[in-house]
Amino acid sequence: MTIFNSVFTWFMKKRIHQIELFMKYPNEVQEEWFEQLISGAENTEWGKKYGYKSITHLAQFKARVPIQNYDTLKPYIERMLKGEQNVLWPSEIRWFAKSSGTTSDRSKYIPVSEEALEECHFKGGKDLLTIYFNNQPNSKMFTGKILTLGGSYQVSQLSADTSFGDLSAVLMKNLPLWAELHRTPHMDIALLENFEEKIEKMARATKDVNVTSLSGVPTWNILLFKRILEITGKKNLLEVWPNLEMYFHGAVNFTPYREQFKKLIPKDDMYYLENYNASEGFFGIQDTREHGEMLLMLDYGIFYEFLPLEDIHKENPDTLTLDEVVLDKNYALIISTNAGLWRYMIGDTVRFTSLSPFRIQVTGRTKHFINAFGEEVIIDNAERALDEACQQTGAIIRDYTAAPIYFNGDDCGAHEWIIEFEKKPAEFERFVDLLDETLRRINSDYDAKRFKDMALRRPIIRRAPEGTFFNWMKEKGKLGGQHKVPRLANDREYVDSILKMMELVG
Repeated sequence: MTIFNSVFTWFMKKRIHQIELFMKYPNEVQEEWFEQLISGAENTEWGKKYGYKSITHLAQFKARVPIQNYDTLKPYIERMLKGEQNVLWPSEIRWFAKSSGTTSDRSKYIPVSEEALEECHFKGGKDLLTIYFNNQPNSKMFTGKILTLGGSYQVSQLSADTSFGDLSAVLMKNLPLWAELHRTPHMDIALLENFEEKIEKMARATKDVNVTSLSGVPTWNILLFKRILEITGKKNLLEVWPNLEMYFHGAVNFTPYREQFKKLIPKDDMYYLENYNASEGFFGIQDTREHGEMLLMLDYGIFYEFLPLEDIHKENPDTLTLDEVVLDKNYALIISTNAGLWRYMIGDTVRFTSLSPFRIQVTGRTKHFINAFGEEVIIDNAERALDEACQQTGAIIRDYTAAPIYFNGDDCGAHEWIIEFEKKPAEFERFVDLLDETLRRINSDYDAKRFKDMALRRPIIRRAPEGTFFNWMKEKGKLGGQHKVPRLANDREYVDSILKMMELVG
């Protein structure tokens, strides 16, 4: 352990210097990566199609290559799944991260090259530790294990040479030895496909391990922690793992889960570190103790463009580079990567909280919002309003979703929320009013539509019985891994499906 710590300390100091360099020279670092990506892919099928050999500056790239989404890249990816190489990226690609993003039936298979594994995902994982230890030099994390709750993987039937699974499973299957030695539980449990079986076996396998840090999506981790407490009869996780000091989290906004974690881990100096690691790439790491923003990582083999959200439906929208973005404006994130995703709109929206260095917040999804009446409510609005309502009424939320109720005869519209409470609000009607009032305060479009109930009336909140969202996700075959409950929708598909389940149970 002493030798490992010495090696890691040396690496950490070297890496912190490199991070400081891209913080100081962000545009230069991005320009270098743009040139490397273009020259690296010039002899691929895609590179030949768009004349990468003759591209000398960004304006040419933007003029030649349209903004892509999964549907436009799908024909190329399907061929890669069958084993074809040198299609989108020159190096051999054998791994694909299976991602749905929502509970829809359609799955996406995101190519993961060797470069993406090493220079992006694993580099991001090492940087998480580097930044943490730089901020917490007296950490004893390496005296114990990191508990990782991830997904599952399987060998693709399209080709014996290609495999796919949740991103977390792809990463675990390719972990370097040093990382595997510090992780728990054993791989045969960690990659189980049956989520409920996995939770049970993980709980029993890790309850007596010296766990010092945790990693995973908050929703599913809470289920695991509660099962461990049931088995052990302990009141909180510190009674199970007294040396616990850190939780690495991402994939969803942590704010709705913060109070639940405080109850599970009643420790004032428990460190929570957010990261932004998607199937398409590793983008951001929280580099300060203050939660709510992440440093945009600029040297991971990714070139960034930012599309103003109001231009997203234009036929040929103009994108911005880092030197053109402004604070507190929502942008759709567009990436070109060392796995062959070219001008790919990943579906997330971000806003910049700092321009020196570049720090971001994830504000929602390009398809997950409510704008049935021109109110333009995004996930960030919803979670700020819920947080305010919870703080004022003592409530704790386990899960939620919301959708519009459209005009019906003389009735104006409304937003219908389904909320599963961990702890119910002391005054439910006040909770509803606080949610509504906060949305009006932070979103002028919503406030305008609520004026005298002309377009929108007071929100309708349905209280879901315990286990509703878990059972709904289970019914959809979307338990565990990277799967997330869709928070907002501009149609009623999710809400009506959950309400129907609630009626059947009730």
